[in-house]
Amino acid sequence: MSNQPFADTPQPPYVAVIFTSTRTDGDHGYAAMGASMEALAKDQPGFLGIESARDSLGITVSYWADQQAARGWKQVAAHLVAQRRGREAWYQDYRVRVATVERDYSMRSSTIESHP
Repeated sequence: MSNQPFADTPQPPYVAVIFTSTRTDGDHGYAAMGASMEALAKDQPGFLGIESARDSLGITVSYWADQQAARGWKQVAAHLVAQRRGREAWYQDYRVRVATVERDYSMRSSTIESHP
C-alpha cells in the first residue's frame, strides 16, 4: 500500500467503494495479491486512489471518478481471480458498499498552528 495515509482525491462528486472484511488465519498469498491488485487498480480508467487499514477488521476504500469506472474495476479479469480467491481462502466475512462522495474536507497536522 502507499506510504501516504490519504488518497489524493479531486473535488466531489466521486465514488467510494468500501470493502470491509474479517480475515481467515494465515497469509496464503494475501499480501502479495493485495499489492498486485493495488498496482493494477492504479492503471484502470477512473481510478483516483485507495486507503486501507487492517487490525481484526480490515477496511479498504477505493475511489473512482464515477460509477462506470467502479463497475469496470469489478470486472477486470485479474480482480475477478482475486475476488474468487478471497471467498475461498482469505475472508471469513466481507461486505462491499458503494457510495457517492458529496463532501470532502480534511485537517492536516502541517496546517495546525502550534501553541506552546
